[in-house]
Amino acid sequence: MATLRTPLPNQAAALTALCLRSKAVWGYDAAFLEACRPALTLTAEDWAESDLQIAVDGNRILGVAQVHASGDVAELDKLFIDPDARAAGVGRRLFGWCVEAALSRGATVMTIDADPGAAAFYRRIGAVDDGVVASTAIPGRLLPRLKLDLNDDRVRRR
Repeated sequence: MATLRTPLPNQAAALTALCLRSKAVWGYDAAFLEACRPALTLTAEDWAESDLQIAVDGNRILGVAQVHASGDVAELDKLFIDPDARAAGVGRRLFGWCVEAALSRGATVMTIDADPGAAAFYRRIGAVDDGVVASTAIPGRLLPRLKLDLNDDRVRRR
């Protein structure tokens, strides 16, 4: 059973590696993943400027989540699950933590700039499409933007 906790800054390299392994499940080649590395790298600033949480099973990190909140808008920056832990409920648990973290910061909506492969997951848990945004990693690539109304009772009961 996974336990949620705040990661330590000395785990940044391991969390970055997890993000890259998770991204690779969508079939991206090495060059694409290398182009994504800067956006998927956790740094000391992430601990100072956002809320972070990991799911662990003993010493094994199963997933990582990161939320930035400013005013009434929160942004889901990262939600990555180790490929060996997919479909085990880890993503849903971490997403539930993201909702609670956003609410605790006063947010009423959460935006999600999703990998196209992950967008269906967010839709299943209540997010709705809200246009597209340019990728910060791959010039010319558009990503689905989704949003979640954090005041929706169905979201709060998840």
